[in-house]
Amino acid sequence: MIGSNTIYILSDGTGETAASMVKAALVQYHDYEVNIVRCKNVRSEAQIETIIDEAAEKKGFIVYTVVSVSLRACLQDLSKKKSVLAVDLIGPLLAGLDQYFEVTSSHPEAGLLRTVNEDYFKRIEAIEFTVKHDDGKEVRYLDQADIVLVGISRTSKTPLSIFLSHKGWKVANIPLVLGVPVPEELFKIDQRKIVGLVIDVEKLSRIRRNRLDKFGDSAGEYAAVSHIQREIEYSFELFKKNKRWPVFDVTERALEETAAEIIRLVSSRMGIKGDRVL
Repeated sequence: MIGSNTIYILSDGTGETAASMVKAALVQYHDYEVNIVRCKNVRSEAQIETIIDEAAEKKGFIVYTVVSVSLRACLQDLSKKKSVLAVDLIGPLLAGLDQYFEVTSSHPEAGLLRTVNEDYFKRIEAIEFTVKHDDGKEVRYLDQADIVLVGISRTSKTPLSIFLSHKGWKVANIPLVLGVPVPEELFKIDQRKIVGLVIDVEKLSRIRRNRLDKFGDSAGEYAAVSHIQREIEYSFELFKKNKRWPVFDVTERALEETAAEIIRLVSSRMGIKGDRVL
């Protein structure tokens, strides 16, 4: 490894964007030993001066994402005076966008990139949670779910779960199977989060037959109307016992429509303002 080098990532937010770009670029310099120092939430000239003084002392390199025009000017001026090499990752982009849109960003919002990144990671977290809690695979952490969908096989539990997770909702879904007890954990969580799903017998039979045909399997009673009728009756009995669970019929409804209704209802019941879309 060549020498000991220090790169300072200076940002008015978390510095996540700049850090990702620096790490991607450093792949081209694998022979060099690099120490990365991330300086977050830099909002004053005093903070900038302190960082530049340290960078000058250690002969470091500064990469920054600061949206404030005045702070960028301060950083550029001080880095020149201290002979510290500094690269502005966002200033030229903002200047170009100002020119393109014929506007002047005199008061840009500090930390806006941080907000975008936080929203992105929250959505990713929701998707990961939902995938892990699909089809009753994990019930230990049901209390962490924002929404829990309950229904027999092929009532759109998984598609709805994934769709909702992309809007920032942590979703778990529990299949109802004849002869298989419902997990006790379902009754220990906040019942306002639980939503039941039902579908028309004939429609479900066609869906299941198509699925069986796709896999070349026509055996069993999975797609039989009589069997499906018993499953639906079983689910209705469960829903009647748990009257706090609203029930949605997904037979002739678009996925987006059902998802919007579930969001509206759960938000109302849980006292959540807005539709939680990130």
